Amino acid sequence: MTETLQKGGFRGALSGGTDHPHYKWVALSNTTLGMLIATINSSIVLISLPAIFNGIHLDPLSPGNVSYLLWMLMGYMLVSAVLVVTLGRLGDMFGRVRIYNAGFALFTITSIALSLDPLDGGGGALWLIGWRVLQAVGGAMLMANSAAILTDAFPTAQRGMALGVNIVAGIAGSFIGLVLGGLLAEWNWRAIFWVNVPIGIIGTLWAYRSLHDTGLRRPGRIDWWGNLTFAFGLTALLAGITYGIQPYGGHTQGWTNPWVLAGLIGGVAVLGLFAWIESRVTDPMFPLGLFRIRAFASGNIAGLLASIARGGLQFMLIIWLQGIWLPLHGYRYEETPLWAGIYLLPLTVGFLAAGPISGHLSDKYGPRLFAAGGLLVMALSFGGLLILPTDFSYWAFAGLVFLNGLGGGLFAAPNTSLVMSSVPAHLRGAASGMRATFQNAGMVLSIGVFFSLMVAGLSTSLPATLDGGLTAQGVPAPAAHTIANLPPVGTLFAAFLGYNPVAALLGPQLLGQLPPANAATLTGREFFPHLVSGPFHDGLVIVFWLAIGMSVVGALASLIKGAATSSTKGVVPSPAEEPVAG
Repeated sequence: MTETLQKGGFRGALSGGTDHPHYKWVALSNTTLGMLIATINSSIVLISLPAIFNGIHLDPLSPGNVSYLLWMLMGYMLVSAVLVVTLGRLGDMFGRVRIYNAGFALFTITSIALSLDPLDGGGGALWLIGWRVLQAVGGAMLMANSAAILTDAFPTAQRGMALGVNIVAGIAGSFIGLVLGGLLAEWNWRAIFWVNVPIGIIGTLWAYRSLHDTGLRRPGRIDWWGNLTFAFGLTALLAGITYGIQPYGGHTQGWTNPWVLAGLIGGVAVLGLFAWIESRVTDPMFPLGLFRIRAFASGNIAGLLASIARGGLQFMLIIWLQGIWLPLHGYRYEETPLWAGIYLLPLTVGFLAAGPISGHLSDKYGPRLFAAGGLLVMALSFGGLLILPTDFSYWAFAGLVFLNGLGGGLFAAPNTSLVMSSVPAHLRGAASGMRATFQNAGMVLSIGVFFSLMVAGLSTSLPATLDGGLTAQGVPAPAAHTIANLPPVGTLFAAFLGYNPVAALLGPQLLGQLPPANAATLTGREFFPHLVSGPFHDGLVIVFWLAIGMSVVGALASLIKGAATSSTKGVVPSPAEEPVAG
């Protein structure tokens, strides 16, 4: 470091003294804020969708508007998954802090644009989707480089603790967003975007003022063909999986849709072409040689499986609370997003309690047992949720989701430390982006995988349950049979959004022909939740068994030992190339 950087007290840490012992804490504080704001916005829209659609005067359950709903829900996570590797590689080439700082600024600007949506209906939805895509670019810049900045700034003995604070804040952000979104949407839907603005301005100014690159920068060329094939292939694959949950051609799901098949097959083919390109270019965006490092490969496999299981849990719990449990316990449908977020607080508390402690202990005793143990605790909590009745005692539910959060917190920091500490210093930005890609892709995959499994479970028992429940209230048999055989994905979305769809399914004319008491029962707070609770539990059994399997396999992957093999020559640098961390 230069003599200038070696001078000046704590002020030096804030304005350029990267040698200063306090600099690493400044880097940790700012990158944790960046991760928190980026991940809060992956879920804040999730729970606010009813208020957003009401605000722009769009019916989210109308068949023509399902695509708007899916892209508003998925666009942010999809773009983040596609771009984090590219942006991490650019950080290696041009400076991790430079890319990170630009991401903070872009995130703030797009938040302002989102809150100023001037359009209604489909136009308003497209405005939000477009700006959310750009916001995701800023979020991906933050996520792709924060772990690399911390790995550069902290010595090995403290790296697990630092990454633990950062990563657990990021994961907890997705659950904090549920509470914050429910609270702000109750007031005004635009507030869910405005809340980012003061935080973004402070974070941007602070980042430009205080953060400086401390790691190796490796000049190179941008791998354009690699970037294009990766972006196109992953987008096609994840979009195909997402659209596969929509009904098509008389089927309850869309896996026979030619466009879905084209996305799945074409996406896999283009990703195969991407791998071929990356094995032949001089400066690949995705250094495939890193997968020869066993800790890197097994850590990313475990991270992907944990992300899919965690994402599936998040969606299933929202459906369970908003669509069934809260209405059965007297909450109006308009209030369920807020209270669902509040009742999920034990999950966040578990993350926050375990994450930093796990990171600190893994620094002392090694990360593998903590990472594997965390996933086994998650598997245990999924088993408990599996046997929990649909109309549960809240304290039993709170204990199980706290246990799940605890397991996730135990896993997150050691897993990240395993991945990031296993790679060469000059490739930490790319490795950080690759790790974030697996995490974000897991969240997108969880929607397609778990929704598909839930729809499959509902398809076996929901039609008969709906038919019997409607006819028992005097609905004519032909009408009840028609409604009962509608694709169950509509019922699932209704529960996910906290809607009671019975009135819309029956229509005012049919309701008007029924006795007033029966009509009141059908459109009341408890009929729909009681009706779907049994079929929903059938779907939950399938979903949670898969989550248990993923958690156990991830735990086994976390235990894999072994240094880089001889085939990593050219990927792993000599010790002289390693930078001295803060």
